[in-house]
Amino acid sequence: MAVSAAATAVIAPAGAATLDAAAHAAIQAALEDEHKAEAFYAAVMEKFGEVRPFSNIIRAEQKHASALNRLLQTYGQEQTVDNPYLGSAEVAAAVPATLAEACRMGVDAEIANRELYDTKLIPAAQDYAEIKSVFSALRDASENRHLPAFERCGSGQGQGHGMGMGMGAGMGMGHGNNAGDL
Repeated sequence: MAVSAAATAVIAPAGAATLDAAAHAAIQAALEDEHKAEAFYAAVMEKFGEVRPFSNIIRAEQKHASALNRLLQTYGQEQTVDNPYLGSAEVAAAVPATLAEACRMGVDAEIANRELYDTKLIPAAQDYAEIKSVFSALRDASENRHLPAFERCGSGQGQGHGMGMGMGAGMGMGHGNNAGDL
């Protein structure tokens, strides 16, 4: 397991807004959730190859982590540059025997992610419009893009190899889940 203490301190810009403890904890919890998802999806691809939807959604998870780190930077907080869960033996051990099972785990994870944002993270950031906006976008990505992709995959539809965006034959992410989406 290659765990890195690669958190870098960022000096708050002049006039930077302050961040209360609850909002800071919410950003950190969101970042940890994104990192765990990325690590699991990477472990799935290590076992099964570059398969969709994992190959597409992992890029989205990386973008989500970047958006959360930008929020931390905005508020002059420490950022987590590297994902401490990548390459974890514990994460690799959680990958099931079949791709269909991994897809079902993806469904469960995206539902849990949506609930985390709805019940804990968005309420904790209620006084911060920018944070609520980012949280809402990340929650919506789970609900409207990632969850349907994993549901198709778990039913045996939408699985494929390669890095294509799935625009043909009903095979994947035709509704906008590409690396450019949150």
